[in-house]
Amino acid sequence: MPELVVEVNGRTWTLDPSRPLTLGRDPQGDIVLDDARVSWRHATISWNGRTWVVEDHGSTNGTFVQGHRIHQADIGPGAAVHLGNGNDGPRIDLRTAGAPAAAHQQAAPQQGASAQQQAWPGQQPQQAPGAQDWQQQPAQQPPAQQVPRQQGPGGAGAAGAPPVYGDRSPTTFHQLALGRVMRIGRALENELVVSDLQVSRHHAEFHATPDGRFQMRDLGSHNGTYLNGMPIAKGGTVLLGPTDIVGVGHSTFRLVDGRLEEFVDTGEISFSARHLTVTVDGGKQILKDVSFGVPEKSLIAVIGPSGSGKSTLLKALTGYRPADRGDVLYDNRNLYKQFAELRQRIGLVPQDDILHKELTVRKALKYAAKLRFPADTSEQEREQRIGEVLRELKLDIHKEKRVSSLSGGQRKRVSVALELLTKPSLIFLDEPTSGLDPGMDRDVMQLLRGLADDGRTVLVVTHSVAELALCDKLLVMAPGGSVAYFGPPEEALNFFGYSSWADVFSAFENYRDYDWAGRWKGSQHYQMYAADIDAVAPQSVQPPSPQTVRPPKPQSWGSQLLTLIRRYVTVIASDKGFIALMLILPAVLGAVSLLIKPDQAMLPNLPDADGTITPNGTATTVLLILAVGACFAGAANSVRELIKERVIYERERATGLSRSAYLMSKVVVLGMITVLQGAIVGGIGFTMRDIPEEGVVLGGFTLLELCLPVMALGFTSMMFGLIISALVKTAEKTMPLLVMFAIVQIVFTGCLFTLNGAVGVNELSYLMPSRWAVAAAGATLNLNVVTPNTDDPGNTDPLWDHTAGTWLLDMGVLLLLGALCGLLVAHFLRRHEPEVMRK
Repeated sequence: MPELVVEVNGRTWTLDPSRPLTLGRDPQGDIVLDDARVSWRHATISWNGRTWVVEDHGSTNGTFVQGHRIHQADIGPGAAVHLGNGNDGPRIDLRTAGAPAAAHQQAAPQQGASAQQQAWPGQQPQQAPGAQDWQQQPAQQPPAQQVPRQQGPGGAGAAGAPPVYGDRSPTTFHQLALGRVMRIGRALENELVVSDLQVSRHHAEFHATPDGRFQMRDLGSHNGTYLNGMPIAKGGTVLLGPTDIVGVGHSTFRLVDGRLEEFVDTGEISFSARHLTVTVDGGKQILKDVSFGVPEKSLIAVIGPSGSGKSTLLKALTGYRPADRGDVLYDNRNLYKQFAELRQRIGLVPQDDILHKELTVRKALKYAAKLRFPADTSEQEREQRIGEVLRELKLDIHKEKRVSSLSGGQRKRVSVALELLTKPSLIFLDEPTSGLDPGMDRDVMQLLRGLADDGRTVLVVTHSVAELALCDKLLVMAPGGSVAYFGPPEEALNFFGYSSWADVFSAFENYRDYDWAGRWKGSQHYQMYAADIDAVAPQSVQPPSPQTVRPPKPQSWGSQLLTLIRRYVTVIASDKGFIALMLILPAVLGAVSLLIKPDQAMLPNLPDADGTITPNGTATTVLLILAVGACFAGAANSVRELIKERVIYERERATGLSRSAYLMSKVVVLGMITVLQGAIVGGIGFTMRDIPEEGVVLGGFTLLELCLPVMALGFTSMMFGLIISALVKTAEKTMPLLVMFAIVQIVFTGCLFTLNGAVGVNELSYLMPSRWAVAAAGATLNLNVVTPNTDDPGNTDPLWDHTAGTWLLDMGVLLLLGALCGLLVAHFLRRHEPEVMRK
C-alpha cells in the first residue's frame, strides 16, 4: 500500500487506510474548503483494499480528476483532484511521503499607497506617513482581478462565442449525439439533472437533429427557459446557433463544437456599473456618469449625503429604474437587456421590511417559498430550503415567533432570509441598519460580511459609517449624483484629507459646487480602482421590446391566487382586533338606523281625512344612514391595504408575482368581508321595520332584495378604497380621503334633495355608487310613492321606478362601477413595479 500525502493550499495530511478523509465545507470534516462551489459534504478519499479512491457524494458541482467529472475514481501519486470545477475549483494534490511539495507560484498583491490629494477651498490636505505627491509618480496599475474586465469574443470558449461568466471555465461538459434528446430538470430521470429549486422537474430538452442542427424546447417550465436572456415561449422550440446562450435556473449552457458546456452560477460573480446617467424632466441629471466595478465575494458600501443619488443609483443597479445611459453588467451580462432571466439571481432587501408582521417567521418564509418556487416543488423541498436558510442566519430558534415580536436586527435577518430562499448571487440592501442601535448595526453588517464570504456579492446603501471597515470597497457619492471616491474604506478618509466622516459630509455641504468627480478622476485611487471600468464608452440604453421582458410566473395564475388568499386570510385571522371591529362596526351602523322612528314602517303613508298623502320621510332617512354605513365600512376595509403592503408587492412583483392575481386576492377576501358586513347592516336596518311583502325581482324575498343593494354598495365602496390606497404615497393620507369619500356619497344619494332634473349634478351622481344603491332599494320600496316630490309632483326619479327592469339596471351599474374601479387599481399598481417590467 503506497503511503499518500494530500496537499491543499500548502497544508498536508497523511492518508490513514483505516478511515476515509472527508472533503467539503462542513466544519466537522477533515479538510474544510471555504468555497461556494464545494458542497457541505462533497467527497471522500479512502483505501478500498487495493488502491486509493476518491468518491463524490452527490455534490452539486461535481468532483473532477484530470479534468473529468467522476463519481468514483482510482487515484495515486501525482494525481490532482478539483472540487466544484475541473479547471479552477479548489485543488487537492496527492504525492508520496517524502516527495517535494508542489510549487504554486502566486503573485503578491500590489498595495496601493496612500497619497496626498488635491485640496478644495478651506481645507488643508493631510499627508499620510511615507506618502509622496501622486502627481510626481506614474499611475499604478490595479492588482490582478481588482476590477472585472469585459471579455471580448472568444473570451470563454470557442472562437467567436460571447462570454458567459467572463473568463470562467465551464463547470462541466456534456456530449450531444446526433438524434439524441437530452432532458434537463430536477427529477432524477432527466439525462441532465440540475439540483436547483428554480428549475422545474422536467424543464427543457436539447435535441441534436440528424442534419447536425441543435434545438432547444421548453417543457412548460414554471420559471422559464431563456435564450440569450430572453424567455422562450412555454412549450416553444428554438434553433441554437454557435453564439447562443441558454439559461435554466442558475445554470447556463452553450454549444461549442457539438459539445454542451454548462456554467453553474454558484454565487461568485463580478458586478460593474459603467457610465450610469439618469436624467429627469427638465434635463436635470440626478445621477452623473457613475462607474465602478467589484470582483466576486465582495461587500460594497454606498454612502453619501442627502441628494447624492443613492436611491436612484440603487434603482438603476437593480433594474427597477434603468439608467438613461450606461450599462449594468452582471458577470459581463447586460442586466437591462437580460433582466427577465437575471432577476431570479438578484435579491433586494428594501429599507422597509418585506414581511407581513402578523405572521410567524416560518409562515412568512413558507408563503414566500410557495410563490417563488415552481409549482411542482414539493412541500418537503420547500421546508428543507427554509430550514437551511434559517440555520444559516441563526433564525431557527425564532421560527415560531411572530415577526412583530422580533427586534429590529432580527427582522432584518428575516428579510434577508426571504431573499436567500432562491440563492441569489447578488444582494442589494437599502439602509438595513436604519433605526438600529450600534450593537444591532454591527450585527447586521457582520451578517452581510458573512454573506459575502460565503460566495455572494453584496451591495449595501447606508448612512451608518461605524462598520465600514468590514467592507471590501466603499463608494462615496457626492452631491449631484457623481462619484467622489471608490476604493478600500480604510483609505477613504485620507483621500479626502479629514479625520472623520462628519468633516467629509460637512465639506460636501459647504462646497456643493466643487468638482468632486473631477478631483476623484484626477487621483491615483481612480487609476488603481476605476480607470479600467471608466475606459469603456457609454451607451444609450436600448430596452428590449415589451413582449420579450414579460416575466414568466413560477406559479400558475390560479395557484398564485390561492396562495395569496390563504396568506391574506392568515394575516387577517391573526389580528383579533380587526376581526372584532369587522363585526362590531356594521352592527353599530345598522343599529343607529333603528333610532329613527323605530315604529315607522317603510311603506306609503295612508291618506289623511281630506285625502292628502303625507310623504314617509323615514324611508329615505333610513336608506341614507344604511348607505353611509355601507360606504364607510367598505372603503375603510380597503383604504390602507395596498399602501401598507406596497414594499412587499414591489418586491414580489419583481420575482414573478401576477399583478391581477394579487389584486384579485384582495378583492376576494375583502369582498367577502364587506358583503358580510353589508348583510349585517341591511339585516338590522330592514328586519325591524315593515317592508313591502313582495319585491319587484325576488317576489316574497323582499328582505334579501333590499339587502343586496347595501351589500353591493359596500363591495363597490371597497373597490373605491383600493383606488385611494393605490394612489396615496403614505398611509396617513388615506383618512382624509376616506372621510371625503363618505361625505360625497351622502350628498349624491338622492335622499337629501331631488337629483332628477338638476342639470349637471344629476349626471355627476351617476358616478357615485351610493346613487345606484339607494335607487335599487328605492325601486323595491317604490320611493316615488312612499316619498313623492311635493314641490314638483310630476318630477319622479326614473331610477326609483317600481319595476324589475329598473332594479336590475341600478344593480348592474353599481357592480359595473366596482369592475371599473378594479381596472383602475390594476393600472395604478403598474406604477409600483420595476420600470423595465411595466409592459
